[in-house]
Amino acid sequence: MQAKVAASEQDKWLLVNLQSTKEFSSHMLNRDTWANEAVAQTISTNFIFWQVYDDTSEGRKVCTYYKVDSIPALLVIDPITGQKMRSWFGMIHPDRLLEDLLPFMDGGPKDHHVTLCHKRPRESPRPLLCKTQDETNDEDVEVQKALAASLEGLQDSKEFHPKSDNLSNTDNEEEMATTKKLSYPPLPEEPKADRSLLCRVGVRLPDGRRLQRNFFQNDPIQLLWSFCSSHLEGGDARPFRLTQAIPGASNVLDFDSKLTFEESGLSNSMISVTWD
Repeated sequence: MQAKVAASEQDKWLLVNLQSTKEFSSHMLNRDTWANEAVAQTISTNFIFWQVYDDTSEGRKVCTYYKVDSIPALLVIDPITGQKMRSWFGMIHPDRLLEDLLPFMDGGPKDHHVTLCHKRPRESPRPLLCKTQDETNDEDVEVQKALAASLEGLQDSKEFHPKSDNLSNTDNEEEMATTKKLSYPPLPEEPKADRSLLCRVGVRLPDGRRLQRNFFQNDPIQLLWSFCSSHLEGGDARPFRLTQAIPGASNVLDFDSKLTFEESGLSNSMISVTWD
């Protein structure tokens, strides 16, 4: 059960894609959705992804347990309980999938369980979320074993951790002084307009909180600094950097670039905020 334990430790949801070699929609998903850069970045950062064919033994077990009768299918599963949290069927376009996955970036399974069990101690529309492992039936255990066995060979996803800078006191003072002089543009009210005009961005703060916000496509990305600063204690004085959350890579955003959200390709991306 190493993969199941790893998913729980990383506090990530399990994203299962059931495919069929006989369904053209499965090929469309591979060609258009899974190959999309924003989708790939979002999934690799926030989910453990498992793709399986419906005619394999593991695929048949998943189809039976979750009552999947249409392929291709995409399921978000709680790795702690095995509960299906969300499902899609047929071709799912990248923009729609990214928007639908955003709620799962607010927090991982552990946060969800803590929140649910505290807020709904006596009754809950999702009673399975607070079930203990001992209450899980034999069929659930069998499916968990199938999922874990199929994920066993996957390497644990790596989160981006910026290297700490060994700066002298003089360098720190100079950098703090520079940051204090930097004025962020005023943050306008969150826009509500046609989706084609908007760009939705997820932000992960240094304390683990995750936020989302809409911007206009033609807004400058400098507004990201304004937004993040408003949610950081000391964010207007202490330097921080914004990094596009691509595991194993380093794409630090440049405040002075004056690019728009559309030009920067940040739409539907997850941005990590780290202190300098």
